[in-house]
Amino acid sequence: MKKTIDIISVGEVLIDLIGHEVNTTISRTKDYHRFLGGSPTNVAVNAARLGLKSVLVATCGQDGLGEYIVRKLKLNDVITTQIRKSETEPTSVIFVSKSTGTPDFIPYREADFQIEKSQIPDELLESAKIFHTTCFALSKNPARKTILESAKKAKEFGLQTSIDINFSERIWPNREEAKLVLADYLSTNPLVKLSEDDCFRLFSEAKTEDYIFDYFHALGAETICLTKGKDGVVLSNLQFGLIQQKALPVNDIKDSTGAGDAFWTGFLYAQLLNKNFNETIVIAQKLAVLKLQNVGRLPEGINFQEYLNTDLELN
Repeated sequence: MKKTIDIISVGEVLIDLIGHEVNTTISRTKDYHRFLGGSPTNVAVNAARLGLKSVLVATCGQDGLGEYIVRKLKLNDVITTQIRKSETEPTSVIFVSKSTGTPDFIPYREADFQIEKSQIPDELLESAKIFHTTCFALSKNPARKTILESAKKAKEFGLQTSIDINFSERIWPNREEAKLVLADYLSTNPLVKLSEDDCFRLFSEAKTEDYIFDYFHALGAETICLTKGKDGVVLSNLQFGLIQQKALPVNDIKDSTGAGDAFWTGFLYAQLLNKNFNETIVIAQKLAVLKLQNVGRLPEGINFQEYLNTDLELN
């Protein structure tokens, strides 16, 4: 079957209400601005803006915020045929502090995890190249069951699976359950993205890079990409070993929300272009830098292909 879809991104679609004041706690933030949010949603939107054919599989409410979500997705050329509008649960909302570091947040989860098997038909899987999801999306049923079954089917159909292990105990209080579910998903040999913050939250203590890589390789993932903020990126691949790159300089960090999603979209984009891991990490970092310098979404009026593929300075 002809591959007409580049990325199927499955998981949470929600409204991010991002605080207006920088580096202020939520308790002291007076004003919030509304943004389309959710990690798989950000990846779907970023991918479409890079010129990829991008499908978002997600559930929102049959309400004003749900209308806003679908309208914004369509404006960004994301394929919205697999978005379900729930008649019984309202659209999920997360309040987020605006931060130059890891932001604080309060989640109000309703419709986002009501993802059903009918939203991921076999024909969709057969027509795609990458199947991507997140730890957040796997944290509750029915989305968890739907995603695990679909990921295994995707693997059978020859898709590359992918996951952002954006673990938070506030979203998923049962760490041991989270580890079991992640082990199930990692059996499909996904490309794995995680940050030092994610690892600290998942293991509830700091772990060495060796421990992190050994742990996730043992579960079945060949390629693990660990982002370390200002300390750059370390990738571990069973065939090529360790690849390290310094962080690209960022002049003015305006908003860190969604920077990891921008990084991972760049990573998947580069992998679809068959770039090597060094080139892939540079492209991923360049997209993340662009996001850090802009509040909300990636900026308008930029030729992404030109921006990402020029001056690939490898460390």
